[in-house]
This record gives sequence, C-alpha cells and structure tokens, in this order.
Amino acid sequence: MTPIHFQFGDYTVTTDKTILQPRAIHEWLSVHSYWAMHIPYNSVKTSFDNSYTIGVLFDGKQVAYARLVTDYSSFAYLADVYVVQDHRGKGLSKIMMQTLMDIDWVKNLRRILLATVDAKKLYEQYGFVAPKYPDRLMEIIRPAIYGDDKNPCS
Repeated sequence: MTPIHFQFGDYTVTTDKTILQPRAIHEWLSVHSYWAMHIPYNSVKTSFDNSYTIGVLFDGKQVAYARLVTDYSSFAYLADVYVVQDHRGKGLSKIMMQTLMDIDWVKNLRRILLATVDAKKLYEQYGFVAPKYPDRLMEIIRPAIYGDDKNPCS
C-alpha cells in the first residue's frame, strides 16, 4: 500500500510508518491521554505496527496521530486519536479524519467504530453516530491494566 504524504500548511501529514515516531506517540499516550495513561512502550509499538496509522509532523516532530485497527475489508476501529495541545485548533484532527475517510478501502468498510468522551461533534462530521443497536455491543474493560486504577474510561 502506497503511503499518503502531503503538506498541510506548515505541517506534514503522512501514513508512512518510516516517518512517524512511535516513541513520541507513546510519550503522549502514556502521559496525556485519558484512555491509555501509563501504557507501556511495547504495547504502543505493537499497536502501531499492526494498525493503519496516520500522523502529523511539525518541524520534524510528531504532533498528531490516529490509527485504524482493521482487517482492510469490512471492519475498523478508530483509536488513539490525539493532537498535541499547542497544535490544537488548526484543523489537524479534521485533516487526519478526512484523509482516512477518503481512502478507497476505508470507504468500502461495512463498519467503523470508535469510543470518545469529548469529541463526538468532530466524528459526527464524518458520519459517526451512536450505535443503532447498543444492546448488541459488549465489551471487556480492564481499567487498571497499565497500572492506573483511576482511568476515567472504566
């Protein structure tokens, strides 16, 4: 699969994993996210390696990220979407979402899921809605798995 790579103002948007920075992604997720606080680097690296990823760089530094956990055919789960605080409000989450949603194989997915506490308005712009049949969805939650028993996602 040919990586997507383009300039968005002063930013570089890319799906090229050779350019994205797993250590910076880990730093942000483990320190700043509400969903993966204290996540080990090896967990981030494994998820990075086994997902379709997109990121944004500014002056060569990773400032935004998202990934699709997917079979590339019928299903994807959008995860780990973030924009570093100093770069918010500049359209980076929207450009990542639009880029992902414009990919042909993504357009052909039967179902794309995500979980969010605070960005429903963003995702609604791309067609996300509350589950039609929430009673059919089930989950296993292990809030203390990374050593953080105060995870607000539990």
